[in-house]
Amino acid sequence: MYASVTQPLTFEEFLAWDDGSGREFELLDGIPVPLSEPNANHEDLIQRLCAYLENHYQENDLSYVPRQSKQVRLKTALGEKEKSRKADIVIFARVEWQRMRTISSSAAAYIPPPGIIEVVSNNWKDDYLTKLAEYEDLGVFEYIIVDYAAFGDIRFIGFPKQPTITIYQLEGAEYLPPKVFRGQDLIHSKLFPNIPLTAEQIFAMSR
Repeated sequence: MYASVTQPLTFEEFLAWDDGSGREFELLDGIPVPLSEPNANHEDLIQRLCAYLENHYQENDLSYVPRQSKQVRLKTALGEKEKSRKADIVIFARVEWQRMRTISSSAAAYIPPPGIIEVVSNNWKDDYLTKLAEYEDLGVFEYIIVDYAAFGDIRFIGFPKQPTITIYQLEGAEYLPPKVFRGQDLIHSKLFPNIPLTAEQIFAMSR
């Protein structure tokens, strides 16, 4: 179901648009598309992980700022209508976040952010296939998929299925083969180096 608008919106117009329903939307070819509401476990994991990362960046004086539920402007070809994703966690460069603090526009990823984290739900194909291609095309350096309840297909999380964290890193214009973390595996990410966190500790943030 698409929202009713008189004409396709630009990304900036979409950020300022409000249909009064209180629902969350993404932009598809200039048209707002409503999102399904996440469950409590999904929201708890996002909130706790984002808070943990923010503390980690501040304590280690790293140049990133994590923010949850932010719009990401996707890459579109000349003449195409604009598109966006509402990412679970966007990892902004600190200089870009500070720049946005000086303007009145909505806080969003107007330019490709260094990292995006998506927490998987029932529509797992979006995270493992569609968003993977979109974020690669956009040039997001690191794309992290947190599948805390083993929603994904066995080709992504193995057999038997088990909770998995998958990290894609950009090399040139393409993502390298992913790094996969489960159980007591320590997370290795260029966006949060030396973080003392296992895959299971991240999954536990949903409980």
